[in-house]
Amino acid sequence: MSPNVVATTPVRAMLVLGTRPEAIKLAPVARAMAASPLFEPVVVTTGQHREMLHQMLDLLGVKARVQLDVMRDRQELSQLTARLIDGLGDVVRAERPDLVVVQGDTTSALTGALAAFYEHVPVAHVEAGLRTGVLDNPFPEELNRRLIGRMARWHFAPTPRAAGHLTAEGVPDAEVFVTGNTVVDNLLWMLGQGTGRNHFHSDLRRVLVTLHRRENQGDKMRAMGAALARLADRGDVEVVLPLHKSPAVREALLPALDGHPHVRVVEPLGYADFSATLAGSDLVLTDSGGIQEEAPSLGKPLLVLRTTTERPEAVEVGAARLVGTEPQAILEAAMHLLDDAEEYGRMAAAGNPFGDGLATERIVAQLAEDFGAEADATAAGANADAEGVPEPVVVTQGEGPGSYSTA
Repeated sequence: MSPNVVATTPVRAMLVLGTRPEAIKLAPVARAMAASPLFEPVVVTTGQHREMLHQMLDLLGVKARVQLDVMRDRQELSQLTARLIDGLGDVVRAERPDLVVVQGDTTSALTGALAAFYEHVPVAHVEAGLRTGVLDNPFPEELNRRLIGRMARWHFAPTPRAAGHLTAEGVPDAEVFVTGNTVVDNLLWMLGQGTGRNHFHSDLRRVLVTLHRRENQGDKMRAMGAALARLADRGDVEVVLPLHKSPAVREALLPALDGHPHVRVVEPLGYADFSATLAGSDLVLTDSGGIQEEAPSLGKPLLVLRTTTERPEAVEVGAARLVGTEPQAILEAAMHLLDDAEEYGRMAAAGNPFGDGLATERIVAQLAEDFGAEADATAAGANADAEGVPEPVVVTQGEGPGSYSTA
């Protein structure tokens, strides 16, 4: 913050997170703000991944002030969106933040940005600018992140490519900042804690698999499960599959994989255990977004089980391959890497294009600088007013209608 700032109250930053990946990627920002006298972080959880999220917040050193409860069994996306807009609007009006921080492209991120926009609160978008160019793939994430890009004031892009997408869409250069991805910051922090447990139990080739995306569910995912069973049939691999809580995912994958002697189906792993398991793997197969950023940090060759990716940088440097969702293509790509030591070595040594572990530092410094400049301007105006400065308004939050609770 500028040295001549006269403001004495910290910047009140509301961080909205609803899914496990959002918690992982916003946790270092929340920790950095909590450690700084310049910020007062207000962490709001939407409950989008309620069970998976709340088990890890303490581990990440993050305290949620507000907890929404919006999830219903098998609810439609429109119903989730409506509940989030309503609940987050209440929170923004009650908490009166100076800015709202959202991450990525989830429904929680979209509605957090929209609720802030409706209340004239500026939005900071962490992991901005990712694009596939296909509006409904991934669904609904591609649309979500494009819409957030129209509302945000700060666009924290993980790579120059992501920044280029934003400027090509008309976002002013002065509002786009290349920071790296905070997922790298948090992964290195978590591994440094040394608290995680590796869930591979053998000396075989270790293959870590995660599958959950909406566009892959149903017959497509059932076929992918059968391909994974064929991979495990080799006999020289151990497959670990942390199984998503979604009933649709479980119905698709369990018939082919549950009980296979070389497949370990486990419940969703906590972040410490997942990080340790990732570090202990030899090969990663995933349709996740965040793992495409984490695996290259640890030199783990990655096969992306999708037809598009908004993270092509990993493919371009050779750390990942986009293999699609056809079972035979998945099987052949995995077999090739397990059998071709030279190709495996090239992918393992490709490096990580997504950051150096300093993304959080850059994000918080930029926000501090910009709010410092605003404070300077406010102070200058106040000093020119011979009548002085009015007393601040203090807002006390009561219990309200019960739409959310404060912790």
